[in-house]
Amino acid sequence: MKKYKNNKSNVIGNLIKSYRIKQNFKKVELCKQLQLHAVYIDTTELKRMKEGEMIIKDFELIAFCKVLNINYDELKSAIE
Repeated sequence: MKKYKNNKSNVIGNLIKSYRIKQNFKKVELCKQLQLHAVYIDTTELKRMKEGEMIIKDFELIAFCKVLNINYDELKSAIE
């Protein structure tokens, strides 16, 4: 498993959290919206993603972008 700076497994967990808060989604609501895109994540997994302890798969990332309206350029800059 690839690790990033500070031994994190992903670098966009905080971006997802900020978009979730900006759009007034509670964690449970976000999980329900992700299920509509066939992504089954619970609130514990969201926390682990935010803390960089869990890898975000590509199809999960696409669902997060759709549900939270994450801009590709902002996503790209968070990754770089």
